[in-house]
Amino acid sequence: MSLTTLLAGAALGTLALPQIAKAADMLKALPAPAYDWSGFYVGAHAGYLRGHSNATLLDPAFTAQVSNGSGGITAGAQAGYNWLTRSGVLFGLEADISFPSYLPANAVLAEFSGTPSQQQHLDFYGSVRARLGIAAGRWLPYVTGGLAYAHERYLTDPESDKALSGRIGWVAGAGLEYGFTPHWSARIEYLYSDYQRASVALPGGGRFDSALSLQTIRVGLNRRLDWLGTGDAAPFAAVADPESDRWEIHGQTTVVGQGYPSFRSPYDGANSLAPNSQFKTTWSSSLFANVRLWDGGELYLNPEFLQGYGLSDTVGVAGFPNGEGQKSGFAYPHFSPSRFYLRQTFGLGGEQEQLASSASQLSGKADISRLTFQVGRFSVVDVFDGNSYAHDPRRDFMNWSIWASGAFDYAADKLGLTYGATAELNQKQWAIRAGYFLMDAESNSNNFDTKLLRRGEYVAELETRYTLFGQPGKLRTLGFINSVYSGSYRETLDNPLLNLDISQTRKGRIKYGYTFNLEQAVTEDVGVFGRWSWNDGRNEIMSFTDIDDSFSGGVSIRGLRWGRPDDVIGIAGATNGLSRDHRDFLAAGGLGPLIGDGRLNYRRENILEAYYAYAVTPAWTATADYQFIANPAFNADRGPVSVFSGRLHGEF
Repeated sequence: MSLTTLLAGAALGTLALPQIAKAADMLKALPAPAYDWSGFYVGAHAGYLRGHSNATLLDPAFTAQVSNGSGGITAGAQAGYNWLTRSGVLFGLEADISFPSYLPANAVLAEFSGTPSQQQHLDFYGSVRARLGIAAGRWLPYVTGGLAYAHERYLTDPESDKALSGRIGWVAGAGLEYGFTPHWSARIEYLYSDYQRASVALPGGGRFDSALSLQTIRVGLNRRLDWLGTGDAAPFAAVADPESDRWEIHGQTTVVGQGYPSFRSPYDGANSLAPNSQFKTTWSSSLFANVRLWDGGELYLNPEFLQGYGLSDTVGVAGFPNGEGQKSGFAYPHFSPSRFYLRQTFGLGGEQEQLASSASQLSGKADISRLTFQVGRFSVVDVFDGNSYAHDPRRDFMNWSIWASGAFDYAADKLGLTYGATAELNQKQWAIRAGYFLMDAESNSNNFDTKLLRRGEYVAELETRYTLFGQPGKLRTLGFINSVYSGSYRETLDNPLLNLDISQTRKGRIKYGYTFNLEQAVTEDVGVFGRWSWNDGRNEIMSFTDIDDSFSGGVSIRGLRWGRPDDVIGIAGATNGLSRDHRDFLAAGGLGPLIGDGRLNYRRENILEAYYAYAVTPAWTATADYQFIANPAFNADRGPVSVFSGRLHGEF
């Protein structure tokens, strides 16, 4: 190489050095993205699932094929980790799981009618996926793909035979995410999943072959975390911090294990408590997202996951021992949208009070004199029949006829919820509230009668507040009228041709009743309560339980005296009864929503419940509960039954 060439190269290199250094400085000076997407996150999602199954049923006697499409609401949870480059390219890894809604039809992928029928049910599905996105400030468009999995249940009707199967496949999709606070983001995404073909041997013989694909469009909410305690992400303990006074978030999870030893039972019927020993569990997990929309306007959302079965599938006792036991049981978690309602409060001026933050209340100052309206989906007993000592089976008494007024046949589906509207006028010493709610289209169903005003439940309650010997107390007086499509016990009995089929006597009828509900603090750590409820008992129980009159009462003791101020001891009793028409119907072999032994040696159903709730931490409580039930289902020929329960409850 010539000297001239070397000198020329050196000169060019010398000239280029400042440019290279300048470029390097520019790269170092590139601004970080406006929103930090990096790190761990957890979240929840809900959306609409459309499934398609090409199925073949190979039975020893025949072969049949179907091509079914089904759809429904699903929800679930996700967790993942993001790596964000300085250029704004995001690489992520996410795992998620989803569950179908509590309505049975939403889980059916394919069905062969006949005797017996065969059904393919979706229990749960999910994925493990990579994400590739471009961070543009607070916006993150992305594509995603990876491994998909699903778990199914193949049922023979009745569900005496079942087969379980899992399968894997692939998933791909795209989405758009937006960071609306430093650590919270919302997203919308579409996913398509295709699974390997499954061939499942059925217990009764034959095979069920199917190909499956799923399409989901869903919205989600994510919270960025810092499990290692480094960086500017929120620590795990602060996961519920909404970072805004416009909304609040709460959650709870409750597991109940409940069982009993064998008891005396000379006979039983379709709705009897099984005489042999058994043990059942229930689980619920709930999210409460409460949003302040405008002055006095609030939106409440309460999605839940439910799993498990009550004892004997929630039959056999009118005062049922597990308040978490639903009339619909689920072997795997199922999603319920549960509560969603609007609340508008109008302050009337004067003295104010501080409203504490809770699952059903946004915190803030409010006029004591105020008018509140509420409309949407919620439980009647969210608003009516409250009691400080016996109203929440996730925290205090568990028996249906103790935490609620047993003879209050309040409007509800099988999960205890309905649609309605309420109005309340609150004053310092009293409150008066009224409401209208949709009733079941028929007894003990998930379908509502939408003949507005012609059908439905009307409820009114007067709450009076007073002080006795320096301690506060409340008396709630409630009346209700149900205009429903129901059957008559007496008309069914009077016509032998009906063979006790009460549905044959259904027409528009009226049921009415009342409750008196008392609570009284005795000292700072001791309170007593009592309820008396009654309904006319002529027509079918529509929604709650088979009780026409009930008396209950008890005492609640906080652990101040033994240095455990957050512990609670509860002791209570209830005695439940039936009207003459109702007991005659059951004695003849009729069935109610929860009871029916085929015959009846009538006695009042008497219940004793005692519990100790031990505060493990401020967020977690473990409870031991015992219930003694004499004359279960009002039948002196059966029982008594001793029910033992354990409950673990956590909330934030």
